[in-house]
Amino acid sequence: MTKPYTGGCACGAIRYTTKHEPIFQNHCQCRDCQLRSGTGHGSYLTFPARTEMAITGEATHWEVAGDSGNIKIHSFCPRCGTPVYLRFAAMPDMIAVHAGSLDEPGRFAPHVLTYKIRGLAWDPIDPSLTAFEKMPTG
Repeated sequence: MTKPYTGGCACGAIRYTTKHEPIFQNHCQCRDCQLRSGTGHGSYLTFPARTEMAITGEATHWEVAGDSGNIKIHSFCPRCGTPVYLRFAAMPDMIAVHAGSLDEPGRFAPHVLTYKIRGLAWDPIDPSLTAFEKMPTG
């Protein structure tokens, strides 16, 4: 068994843990990630089996259509405002957490860059990562 992935918001009101390994780890430079993060990109670990991720605390949710047109459901702490996780209307079995919300953020190991087409010159990403102009399909 692998070590669980654990994390939460800045004030500790929302916590999560999962026994699963991430199936996708990426930096995303889509416009939604830029606006929401207040910087050039978001960094995520996506896990299968959303229902098996234990989440404590009550997050506040909001929805937005990403650059792909897919609906993303963002969840953040209503007390400290930290974005903690997001879900995808088109893939309800998955859940993604923000890399910075991990208790051990050094466990984040990005595989790819998505939405390179939206990248900003002042936000360079590791050129050794596989880069996609938009979100890969399939």
